Amino acid sequence: MPAADVAWMLAALALVIIMFPGIALFYGGMVGSKNALNMIMMTMSTLATVTVLYVLFGHGLVVGDSVGGWGLIGNPDGYLGFLGIYEDPGEAQLVDPYWFAFYILFAAITVAIVASGAVGRMKFGGWLVFSAVWATLVYFPLGHWVFAFDGEGTQGGWMRNDLGLHDYAGGTAVHMSAGLGALALAMVLGPRKNMGSRPHNLPLVLLGAGLLWMGWFGFNGGTAGGANFLAQYAVMTTLIAGATGMIGFCLVEKIRDGAPTTLGMASGIIAGLVGITPSADAVDALGAIVVGVASGAFVAWACTWKAKLGVDESLDAFAVHGMGGIVGSLCVVLIGYSGSPAGIKGVLFGGSWDIAWREVVAIGATCGYAFVMTWIIAKVLDKTMGLRVDEEKEFAGLDLAEHSESAYDIERSGGSLGEARADRLSGAPSAERIAALAARTEAEESRAAASDPA
Repeated sequence: MPAADVAWMLAALALVIIMFPGIALFYGGMVGSKNALNMIMMTMSTLATVTVLYVLFGHGLVVGDSVGGWGLIGNPDGYLGFLGIYEDPGEAQLVDPYWFAFYILFAAITVAIVASGAVGRMKFGGWLVFSAVWATLVYFPLGHWVFAFDGEGTQGGWMRNDLGLHDYAGGTAVHMSAGLGALALAMVLGPRKNMGSRPHNLPLVLLGAGLLWMGWFGFNGGTAGGANFLAQYAVMTTLIAGATGMIGFCLVEKIRDGAPTTLGMASGIIAGLVGITPSADAVDALGAIVVGVASGAFVAWACTWKAKLGVDESLDAFAVHGMGGIVGSLCVVLIGYSGSPAGIKGVLFGGSWDIAWREVVAIGATCGYAFVMTWIIAKVLDKTMGLRVDEEKEFAGLDLAEHSESAYDIERSGGSLGEARADRLSGAPSAERIAALAARTEAEESRAAASDPA
């Protein structure tokens, strides 16, 4: 393997890491100012939690030999603790430690997306436990189904090897699972007491979308495995789909609401990127335009569903990632380009319908498993340890109640009066009760500082 391949893959890993502050800012700007830091903490913490799990046993569950040869879950024995895998080949090539690191990021970003279903009402400790259990019982099995392949005596996942699913970089295991997981978590938690809170910082949202877009070049480009034609092809389609996702989303906004929005533009970028994830190697440039516009438009329409369903899936992961992933997977079937690296001819161009049922089965299995398992996990944890904060903390905001800090100096900026007025109008507890909570927190911090021997 040329050294350039190794260099590109190391750069791709660094790009994927940028996705974590990207999603933190994207989600953090979309919530109210009193929950911004909590949202950032939830998304960033998944990198810590999942990394430990992945080192201990996760990699084997994802890419290890299938237990029983059924393709349902990998055997962790060969990778427990990443022991015995540090041999230097003496030449430029990608070795196990690199792939361990790369797949850790795939797993962690998937879990971070699920936080969309828990905005402003979930205990941070409960989130840490939930995210660890969700990664183990939902993502690791799905990752095995999609990413583990037969070769050199290994036994792979059933979707990739037995079903013949085409999923370039995780439209199923990453995006559909996270979208349906967020929906199920939101249903278990129930709606926020004050659902009227609006995005508090749209420039942060757009900045987060830009960082995510940048990271996506590493996500899709790195999946190619080297500095090769496939990587260049995937980078091209990723750029096009992200750009045209804006068009699809904003067009629906203009028709439906009368005006396109900055939030819609940012959401459209992510929708297009989600759509191209499973199809980046299967469509040409014109096809990437179709993927982007179709994903953006469908996601914009799907965002209206939650109001009709009465589900407070606050940041639309279900629509953007769940529905966007489905659109991208179906585009492989419909408009696949035979001259692409994947070599799949879409049915609209005279291709075989054989791949269609395979994609549909994979979509149904992924969405069904992710939704049901997430609902069970959330229900069990809610009954045993309790996942939701009490009403007073919810109205005070989780930045203060869970982390004893604030994203902004509200008192100096003059925002406290406006927030208190909004709380009174929404039926929230009085400003005096919220102030009392803040005073108790400050007193506890003062006592802790006084008793600290340092």
